[in-house]
Amino acid sequence: MLSNQQANDILNQAELIISAEEVQAAVMSVARQINAVLTDTHPLLLSVMGGAVVFTGQLLPQLTFPLDFDYVHVSRYGRNQQGGALHWKVEPHENVTDRVVLVVDDILDEGETLAAIKQRVLDLGAAKFYSAVFADKQIAKSKPICADFVGVELPDRFVFGFGMDIYGAWRNLPAIYATRK
Repeated sequence: MLSNQQANDILNQAELIISAEEVQAAVMSVARQINAVLTDTHPLLLSVMGGAVVFTGQLLPQLTFPLDFDYVHVSRYGRNQQGGALHWKVEPHENVTDRVVLVVDDILDEGETLAAIKQRVLDLGAAKFYSAVFADKQIAKSKPICADFVGVELPDRFVFGFGMDIYGAWRNLPAIYATRK
């Protein structure tokens, strides 16, 4: 765990790359995209803990159709800056069989976690799978999955804020920051 001083030092040395206003505009854009596609489906929305908590919390009130809500907890990062082995902490509690499922996550980085969630949801019998991510990181290699709904594109840098952490800190920032190279 970072000390308060260490966390503040990281923030003070970071670069603001997406302002709080741009973040809010992106959330509204994703909501419009989802509303246009899923209005008549009564989907099951699965939020990916813990990064998607902030995004999901701001997205839900903007969705204009009935839905059911649950969550999954899958991680490849923990408190690290690079992905490791996939670890399922919590699978869906709700029955996904024959359901339209919308998975909401904070960031599509390498795509391994979201691809694994998609495969698991489909293996459990979902009729249709959609994914919404706040951010899609533009990396050099191809990803095993593309999100259906995307808020912003980010450069290939380590980012934090708006649900994304750095060493466990700063998920609560209203904007997106990147560590300096």
